[in-house]
Amino acid sequence: MVPTRPSHSFRELPLRGAVNPSTFAQGTNPGAFANRPDVGGPLAYSSPDTPGMPPVSDKTAWDFLPTGWRRSEETGFAIAPAGFVPVTQLEHARLGKITPEMRRVAAREGHLSAEAVRDEVASGRMIIPANRVHLGHTLDAMAIGRASRTKINANLGASPVSSGTEQEVEKMRFAVRWGADTVMDLSTGGDLDACRSAIVRASTVPVGTVPIYSMIIGRKIEDLTDKVILDGVRHQAEQGVDYFTIHAGVRRGHLQFVEKRLIGIVSRGGSLLAKWMLVHGRENPMYALFDEICDIMREYDVSFSLGDGLRPGGLGDATDRAQLAELETLAELTERAWRKGCQVMVEGPGHIPFDQIEFNMKLQRQLCHGAPFYVLGPLVTDAFPGYDHITSCIGATAAAYHGASMLCYVTPKEHVGLPKADDVKQGCIAYKIAAHSADVALGIPGSRDWDDDITKARAALNWEKQFELAFDGDTARALHDEDLDVDTDFCGMCGHDWCSVRISKEIAEFASGKAEGFTRERVMKSPALTEDQQKILEQRGVLSPEEIHKLASKTRKAVGAEEGSKASCHSDVADDTIAIQVQRERLVQLRTKAPHKEAE
Repeated sequence: MVPTRPSHSFRELPLRGAVNPSTFAQGTNPGAFANRPDVGGPLAYSSPDTPGMPPVSDKTAWDFLPTGWRRSEETGFAIAPAGFVPVTQLEHARLGKITPEMRRVAAREGHLSAEAVRDEVASGRMIIPANRVHLGHTLDAMAIGRASRTKINANLGASPVSSGTEQEVEKMRFAVRWGADTVMDLSTGGDLDACRSAIVRASTVPVGTVPIYSMIIGRKIEDLTDKVILDGVRHQAEQGVDYFTIHAGVRRGHLQFVEKRLIGIVSRGGSLLAKWMLVHGRENPMYALFDEICDIMREYDVSFSLGDGLRPGGLGDATDRAQLAELETLAELTERAWRKGCQVMVEGPGHIPFDQIEFNMKLQRQLCHGAPFYVLGPLVTDAFPGYDHITSCIGATAAAYHGASMLCYVTPKEHVGLPKADDVKQGCIAYKIAAHSADVALGIPGSRDWDDDITKARAALNWEKQFELAFDGDTARALHDEDLDVDTDFCGMCGHDWCSVRISKEIAEFASGKAEGFTRERVMKSPALTEDQQKILEQRGVLSPEEIHKLASKTRKAVGAEEGSKASCHSDVADDTIAIQVQRERLVQLRTKAPHKEAE
């Protein structure tokens, strides 16, 4: 006899105690395969280690207190010298104080208490980039750290050949609309000062810059002096910039490791400072002036984003000696900034083969003692210019799962030009997908609730609810109406007979399609396309202008439905034969391909 496998047998699942990302454990999914939450510890929300990965550091920002400070054995908080007045979020947190910004972060995150936010900031594992000047304008405080949800950044900025202040402010608003948690003004042309000031005053999200860009306007890089550097840093801090990318990790001794790279130095700041060092035969001035820069940034609570000036610009240069030598220096600078009371995050590489992403994330976590990691992508292939928002968001998902706290978006224009509005949208959406996917995989509480709600709307064939919940409901609605111009109990992919979702909904024993608050009591009138939805279809070029106009002014008369009644294309109104007939004759499927002819 052939042995049979017991019907009740299941493979043992690799559950490690992670929180189910669904608040009410909806559905049949057993939960995330990530590690058990360790908020307050070095792991926070983390992925299981592949063998050979660097372990976590046994140090935090608590091990790098300023001179004269000590930690109370009784309270666990710090005791500062007499007369000390805290300025930065890190200093307040070390002293045990909960600021209004910490409370706001807790409210926005949902799964963290204000006390937990304070403790994460005190440990250096979380930053709240909030310049005191910007807080006086429109800034809404947020946090970057692995205990919080994954954040995304959008880069903006005028160039010498494209865009200007008004366009960049509008681009900033557009980026925030499409999910950017922070923006960076990387302008290298036009009136940089006016553009930066306008963006800061108008932005509700933190604004970052790379101060060296402004420092060399009107002068050669070799003419950069200590005074120009410190004056430039102070001026931008006074304007309200929330975080600075400072390329202090590029050391003179590192340049020898770049000589045989396929593409040299791809960081603007890194390449400029490399040239300065070679011309003057001296150490990087950003490194030499680091303590003075810290003092200025502390006055305004500007956070460091320690720049990766030697990041690889192609897979062939990834995880090389130059990149890792700089990372070791960034770890040293992290410790020095903490001793000065400054908040710190660290920037990471942009082109990394998929198999090396986990190592890069966990090496930074170890060397920099858990300071938030802010990564560009990384791109996992260099062969698809024009699609690098896709090549990079694949790597970004893995990076966030393995430890990155913020992802710098990449747009379709990466490597080929300055992004326009739609490029910003495409980059933001790609990176919201990456960030959200990583949060679900890590088991961050409540992160899957959004997905579950959309699943319930789909199961109920409640199109309007699905589009309402969708991140980009306009595009979802437009693509739906491109095939079928009313909301039916099937979609244009399968049609009536083959709709598995409709069949599952009709099986009484299944819960599918019957969730409270998601079912449709009657067929809802499908609204006409909005102006934005019309533009989406016009850009796709699938439908003619006449067909789009029809969708923009559509009614239900085509399927014989009066107001408040169901149309006969629905199988719960008419029998299947009539429903199918109406589907074929009256629900004009605006683009149908003829069947393929069999090969002769």
